[in-house]
Amino acid sequence: MFKTVLFPIDQSREAREAADVVANVVQKYSSRLVLLSVVEEPPPDAPSGDPMVSPEVVAKLLENARSLFSQQGIQAEVLERQGKPAFTICDVADEIGADLIIMGCRGLGLTEEGATDSVTTRVINLSPCPVLIVP
Repeated sequence: MFKTVLFPIDQSREAREAADVVANVVQKYSSRLVLLSVVEEPPPDAPSGDPMVSPEVVAKLLENARSLFSQQGIQAEVLERQGKPAFTICDVADEIGADLIIMGCRGLGLTEEGATDSVTTRVINLSPCPVLIVP
């Protein structure tokens, strides 16, 4: 049913918690797992404190995630891309033929103001495949 699962990750607690659901789905359906992390292009006026703008931090994050899944007997491919997270996630899902995207949710899109800024909301609206949100 889910031949290819895309799991976009960042350093959030929600992404770590979603990893258990990802492992269960991938094992149940014998899916191909693709881990994706997006290096964000910082706005010119943004402070330089966001770790997701550092390619080194993102590479280490992906390697740690691959190791976590490997310990559970799950082979994972890793992709690192640069761009705007929601658009990049959907582009990669289309590119790899993902049957499912699984991602954590911070709950930012639950308010009217947050809905336009939420990566999760944008992915739901733009995705070429079903999206499973893990609260």
